Amino acid sequence: MALFQITRDIPLPAAEAWRRLTAWERHGDVVPLTRVTVRTPPPTHAGTVFVARSALGPLGFDDVMEVVEWCPPEGTAPGRCRLEKRGTLVTGWAEIEVFPGRSGCHLVWREDLRVRGLPRLCDGGLAAVSRRMFGSAADRLVAAGPVA
Repeated sequence: MALFQITRDIPLPAAEAWRRLTAWERHGDVVPLTRVTVRTPPPTHAGTVFVARSALGPLGFDDVMEVVEWCPPEGTAPGRCRLEKRGTLVTGWAEIEVFPGRSGCHLVWREDLRVRGLPRLCDGGLAAVSRRMFGSAADRLVAAGPVA
């Protein structure tokens, strides 16, 4: 398992940061070589399923995810979303938490990735690369502007 965590202080209200971070289709705009398709009707809720298709030409894979917990931030209460990765190649889970603060909010993004067939010896490298890639994606999602 490649377990990693990203934390960020974000100069936005928690509700707006939440909207930007959980606009699933927008993840495809900030993660290279990836397109995201939501398979269930909006709004997002426990049971929402989406697929991140990562490909370079004809070579690619689907990262199928299901929202199993969905609690947007409200007032001073933090928001929490938990995803279960249900793909044939990528499995594991991800948690996104947004904590309201006085001058914005605080993000904690935890993820545990498993790539079938990849030896455990590679977990440290996978975690380091994933932390950098998902940290950059979170930064770009927050900076991308309001969700339409």
